[in-house]
Amino acid sequence: MKWVIKVGGSLFPEYAINLCKNLVGKDVIIICGGGALANLLRDYDINIGFSNTVTHRSAILCMDILGMLIADKLDDAEVVYSFKIAQKVLDEGKLPILMPSKLMGHQNSLEHSWSVTSDSISLYIAHQLKAKLLIATDVDGIYTRQPSQDGAEFIKYIDAKKLLDFGETSVDEVLGELLIRFKLNCYVINGKHPERVISIIDANNVDKTKYTLIGGT
Repeated sequence: MKWVIKVGGSLFPEYAINLCKNLVGKDVIIICGGGALANLLRDYDINIGFSNTVTHRSAILCMDILGMLIADKLDDAEVVYSFKIAQKVLDEGKLPILMPSKLMGHQNSLEHSWSVTSDSISLYIAHQLKAKLLIATDVDGIYTRQPSQDGAEFIKYIDAKKLLDFGETSVDEVLGELLIRFKLNCYVINGKHPERVISIIDANNVDKTKYTLIGGT
């Protein structure tokens, strides 16, 4: 698999389903964010206080749930639990949507905290697959401040080292550190526009596409 495409929970349901529909036939594996389900767990944790390991594993199960729901709406998508089956599904011309709970339960070296979200988990899986990573979210990429705030400027490229001290962005806190550790780059792009995602993975009209590239190499 050439690409790991992380479909942000903020795109669920309509935008996420539409994006995945447009990725059928591409050399990609899909990982879904936990979206509102994971956010609800975070609220429970704030109010009650569960163990870090339980909340981490529960949030990953939310990724499974959204992935299953998306796969249910696509005739040419299939839920997979391993890289081997994912490749088989790809070879059949279908779109593999990975359920990360089983995989991360067996070989999860990431810290168990809310700082590690589906972004970092997707990067970890991309590293395991020796694949490229693209994070599709509900904004165009990374800005100097929240996009809704006055004076927010779009960033086309940012070094992962700079991201470490950058503050809140559209990706999680640990992603920059992992990009450096694994020597990988990552694209952040607006998944509401499938043609932008496709332009990156097909290397077609990339210069005209709006995205942020985070450099870890």
